[in-house]
Amino acid sequence: MKCLILAAGYATRLYPLTANFPKPLLKVLDKTILDWLLEDINGAGIINQYVVITNHKFFKHFQAWAAAHPLPVTVLDDGTETNETRLGAVRDIQFAIDALELNEDLLVVAGDNLLDFSLQGFIAYAQKKKTACIMRYWESDENKLRKTGVAEVNDSDVVIGMEEKPANPKSNWCIPPFYIYQAADVPFVKKGIESHCGVDAPGSFIAWLCAQTTVHAYKMPGRRFDIGNLDSYHLVQENYKGIQK
Repeated sequence: MKCLILAAGYATRLYPLTANFPKPLLKVLDKTILDWLLEDINGAGIINQYVVITNHKFFKHFQAWAAAHPLPVTVLDDGTETNETRLGAVRDIQFAIDALELNEDLLVVAGDNLLDFSLQGFIAYAQKKKTACIMRYWESDENKLRKTGVAEVNDSDVVIGMEEKPANPKSNWCIPPFYIYQAADVPFVKKGIESHCGVDAPGSFIAWLCAQTTVHAYKMPGRRFDIGNLDSYHLVQENYKGIQK
């Protein structure tokens, strides 16, 4: 299994911190956001390569970080230089698939999120289900539901419908940006793009995919910290205690 890390965003809401520096490399406690994620994922013992997909503006920052990293990290430059010209997460995933000719299981994660639980349980769940898998957590605030991916899930954990940023949410299951594609699902990324699945949010592809094949939804066993602005970054720095396994 390879791990694709989505890190091509420009984090404009975190300016001036991220005006010339990538959000995933900001430090929380004594580690970068990316280091927290990779050290946990690597404990599963199944990832043979980590692939960071970034933009041209931040490419050298990630190259320098990867050169000093003990894990096998490949950094890809998607060639964009501004928020207005970004490819979008789904096209970035396809960019990595094409650049590295990927044809095996993929763990796809947003590089700017912190968790207080281990992703190893999610990986084990997908290995057991042998299908594409997403994570889900319950959200009662309808305003928050309108700003994220929302899935309908049956009693067998199967996703029966999903929508990004719905005006009228059909459930309370929020979908954070952590996904596992089986090798057989990888060719569907290109097909989804060609079918106009939506490319900006990674969940747009899953919304399309769940109508093509089986997708299971794993209940998130802890809390996700989304660092979206300066206030949330300072809050995480004050309260984050690390990943509990």
